[in-house]
Amino acid sequence: MSEKPTALFVCVHNAGRSQMAAGFLEAIAGDRVRVRSAGSEPADTLNPVAVQAMAEEGIDIATRTPAVLTGDAVADSDVVITMGCGDACPFFPGKRYEDWKLDDPAGQGIEAVRGIRDDIRRRIEALVDELGV
Repeated sequence: MSEKPTALFVCVHNAGRSQMAAGFLEAIAGDRVRVRSAGSEPADTLNPVAVQAMAEEGIDIATRTPAVLTGDAVADSDVVITMGCGDACPFFPGKRYEDWKLDDPAGQGIEAVRGIRDDIRRRIEALVDELGV
């Protein structure tokens, strides 16, 4: 792994789970890690309930834009984490790869999204410990 590891969070629409994970990793690890997120079929905008749930934690993801997943982003990342999207999330052989089984916040209310958010936070905290950053 490079001196400063790069983590890539991948989700189909890059509008909820992957954006929350990126927001938490940036907030917790700061500049000790490079953070990217992308989607195989990115949405036009972020999920507003995910934005609200993160704002409750003091993390502003409102200005983020869903991005398309590229081979270069994968190649430049030390850790690739998919968000439990099933077959819609590609597998990346040769990388440190994890698939986090997370409910999709799309169409869910704030209570459900808070639970997803809190699960993501716990996983990010464990990832930070594993990376030693």
